[in-house]
Amino acid sequence: MVLPRFIWRTCRGMMVLTTIVALLSGACNTGLLALVNAALTGADRPARAIIWAFAALGLGKVATYFLSQAMLARFSQGAIAQLRRDLIRKVLTVPLRQLEEIGAPRILVALTDDVMNITQCLLAIPLISVNLAILLGGGVYLAWLSWRIMAGMSLIVILGGIGFRMAVGSAMRRLDLARAEEDRLFGYFRALTEGLKELKLHRPRRNAFFFDNVQSTTEIFQRHNVAAELRFIAAQSWSHLLYFALIGLILFVLPAMASFSQRTLTGYVIAALYLMGPLAGVMGSFSLFGRANVALQKVQRLGVSLDAQSVESCLLAEPAPNDVALPRNRMNGQVSQDASRAASNGGHSFKSLELLGVVHSYHREQDDSHFVLGPIDLSFRAGELVFLIGGNGSGKSTLAKIISGLYIPEAGHVVLDGHPVTNQNRDDYRQLFSAVFGDFYLFENLLGLNAADLDQRAQQYLEQLHLKHKVRIRNGLFSTTAVSQGQRKRLALLTAYLEDRPFYLFDEWAADQDPYFKDVFYTRLLPELKARGKTVLVITHDDKYWHLADRILKLDYGKLAPEAGASEAPEGLHQDQSEPSFA
Repeated sequence: MVLPRFIWRTCRGMMVLTTIVALLSGACNTGLLALVNAALTGADRPARAIIWAFAALGLGKVATYFLSQAMLARFSQGAIAQLRRDLIRKVLTVPLRQLEEIGAPRILVALTDDVMNITQCLLAIPLISVNLAILLGGGVYLAWLSWRIMAGMSLIVILGGIGFRMAVGSAMRRLDLARAEEDRLFGYFRALTEGLKELKLHRPRRNAFFFDNVQSTTEIFQRHNVAAELRFIAAQSWSHLLYFALIGLILFVLPAMASFSQRTLTGYVIAALYLMGPLAGVMGSFSLFGRANVALQKVQRLGVSLDAQSVESCLLAEPAPNDVALPRNRMNGQVSQDASRAASNGGHSFKSLELLGVVHSYHREQDDSHFVLGPIDLSFRAGELVFLIGGNGSGKSTLAKIISGLYIPEAGHVVLDGHPVTNQNRDDYRQLFSAVFGDFYLFENLLGLNAADLDQRAQQYLEQLHLKHKVRIRNGLFSTTAVSQGQRKRLALLTAYLEDRPFYLFDEWAADQDPYFKDVFYTRLLPELKARGKTVLVITHDDKYWHLADRILKLDYGKLAPEAGASEAPEGLHQDQSEPSFA
């Protein structure tokens, strides 16, 4: 099992301390058993020393139990927190395309349900350790009373262990099947939250989603879990059957077969009844440990999968106090001081960006075909405004993700200022970009932005984006993000402006805007970014504004068509000089 190795690797010191405390607890319980048996079988009243010993051992039992629980509560929570951090760290270092192939449901269930099962298991270790120590101490006491009876009991224990192991092994296989269904179930949870509007509007789709997807998967998940629990219960029942058979042998068979003292038989019966509770606790923990072991296997498989695909150098480092996040250029292995100064002044930190023979492909499982983007030969220079057009599915968003470093080309190279972008410097390369994609995520605060005047600058942008009446910013935190999709895109644009990166990328930003803000975006915001020396790439279908671009790139089924000049685009609206500037 992988669980004992994980516990030993992550909580070795805790396990040693817990074992010592559990042994002390077991010794206290053994002493209590001996005192109880002596008090019950003695002819005279218990001596004062026995009373004091009973009190001391009872206090020792309580103290050792509390100490073991307190120690493991701290260590186990630390181990689980580290497990979550390690998994999230690996997720952050894996290329985006590989994460999309792994799937969000698999990652979510690992971070939530799997980690919870492991946590519950670790928190139960002190109690299990104490119960095992009690059983060990009780066995020592029983062997001291009569080694012959103990030898016979050992044979029964071996027989019971064989049957118990068979039932538990079958239960573990069922748990593994149930865990596989849980990944699918989390996918439906995500579909429920993200597709709720579509489900409410379409009754047949809603019925099919519930009955064909959710109900069938939950029934299979329930069936495997019930089958596993029944096997665990059968294993416990088998152990209880042998347990009562053992007591029956002590009470009715042994006196007829051999001569044993009343004190020995009484001690065996009392000890057996006393040990029944700890034994049931240990047997019941097998279900908990089984689920934790299956969960840990899934987490480790995901971790191995993430490790195998973590080809980039994507380090995490705590930012220094008052550290302002600036675009960096480390294509030569060190931070470019000139680039940092230029970025801090609103300038650019690169001269040219080239795509040389870049190719990227998708596999379509439905028709067993591939969509191939490329080969693409393309260049950008600082301070130009470029529009990217093309039909749906032509590869525009994929090309944008390759340009910004989110996707790794399968062939060809991305070259910045004459230096190729590699796995070692790709994360530094990505720091040149601010982007608002079609499926953007809006954080509730301005993460990574720590300028002293951040709130003041953000408030100015809120006014110019006509969001002052809906959203406020204090200490870098938005008062709300529960606004319309178009307004959320404006907040994402605000964040991009505050990042002040040299290359801006907008994927259909104006699609959710009203005509006024669509005009503002094309005729005022984009020209102002260009005037500040920013390179801007805009994915758009708004042909009435094409004349504003320096260049127009067109993708047609993954191939880059000959560039169209801005003069070939239809005329659009001119900038209204009466409106205040956004810059």
